[in-house]
Amino acid sequence: MEAKRYRIYGRVQGVGFRWFVNRIAESLGLNGYVMNMPDGSVEIWAEGKAEKHEKLKEYIIKGNGFSYVENIEEEIVPPEGYTYFQIKY
Repeated sequence: MEAKRYRIYGRVQGVGFRWFVNRIAESLGLNGYVMNMPDGSVEIWAEGKAEKHEKLKEYIIKGNGFSYVENIEEEIVPPEGYTYFQIKY
C-alpha cells in the first residue's frame, strides 16, 4: 500500500477533470479524493498499489481531451485509510 498526494497544474478546473480522475481512480481500485484548489490547481490524494499510481499518472498526463496538464507535483504521504475514492468540494 502506497499513498501519494499529487498537485496538478494547468487547465484542470472547469473541464470535467475531477470527474475524469474519479472514474479512473475507481477503475484502478485506488482510494482517496480529488479536489479543486483555490489557486486553480487540482489536488489528488490516492492510496493503493504502487503500479496503480503509475497508471493513474499516465491517465492524468493524457487528460480527458479538455484538460491540459502543465506540471505534476508528487509526494509520498502516510496512508490515511480511505475506503473509496471521492470528489471533494
